[in-house]
Amino acid sequence: MRSFPVTTKEFAELVFTQYKGNPIVKHTHFSTVIADPSILTPAETHDGKWYMFCHTLYNVVKTVSEDGVNFSRPEKVLPRGMRPNINRIGGKYYLYYERTQPLLPKAISMVGGKWYSEIYLTTSDDLVSWSKPIPIITKEKPYHTYEKGTSISNPFLTEIGEKYRLYYSAGLTYLEDCRFCEPTCISYAESDIPDGNFISQEKPVITPDVNDPGMNRCAGCIKIYRVKDGYIGLQNGIYRTEKGDSMSAIRLLASEDGKKFKFVKNLVEPGIFYEKTWMAQYVYACDLVYFDGKFRIYFNARDKANPLSGRENIGFTEAVLSK
Repeated sequence: MRSFPVTTKEFAELVFTQYKGNPIVKHTHFSTVIADPSILTPAETHDGKWYMFCHTLYNVVKTVSEDGVNFSRPEKVLPRGMRPNINRIGGKYYLYYERTQPLLPKAISMVGGKWYSEIYLTTSDDLVSWSKPIPIITKEKPYHTYEKGTSISNPFLTEIGEKYRLYYSAGLTYLEDCRFCEPTCISYAESDIPDGNFISQEKPVITPDVNDPGMNRCAGCIKIYRVKDGYIGLQNGIYRTEKGDSMSAIRLLASEDGKKFKFVKNLVEPGIFYEKTWMAQYVYACDLVYFDGKFRIYFNARDKANPLSGRENIGFTEAVLSK
């Protein structure tokens, strides 16, 4: 799992700059969304290339790059999949993802039916051939289910101590202006092995807070990384503005143990950059990498709430670590 050669304070002081060529991976005519990037850097792959796993409205897809900027056309990896998390452990690749309902029930859930999703795992030796997916975290805790159905999503694996810890989002909160749901809370499960026996916490570790302007609607999701003095979390909280609009930004959290978190600052906020509106209203899930003396946050963003005309694409922001 990733660890970075900085303290929390040093990371918080980094200055991130939006890449002028954003977005770097765009939605297609067949899907209004391409989202939730999970990255393998050249140091983490068998062939020295960059790999990005993400999802469309229908499938988990992957795209490949020589430089981490110019990516190939996305190709299907898994059906019925969203919000992937790719890891390399002992020479094998572990791909965790949110497994959704078959197409018809999923479509019905979009117009008022009940949603149902769980976290599954598939593995590979070469990022081409994949094992049969197996369930990893299924419905068992009360906070997995809310009014709109059951949702266990946004897996992210890390190692803490001698345990594998799989963070995930749970529950659903309906956003009136978007007319779709976002994850309500964040929890985690632990295991001695990466491919099973995960035991979830009895309660979430992060829940929405009406007094927190950055997540007064939903907790969204979180990605956890080790630093010199503990752990940092990159969380995309969902919040309502004073005007009543929903928005999302990537927040930096700090933790000594990965259980209790303290807000530090906003890292990536929605806005118009270089006269482009692609991230005007929402900045969503991300992945943080470090290479060649630079930190890079890959993330997906949405231009507007409207469920018909809104579009989601993927880009990155970058900071140089001064020596």
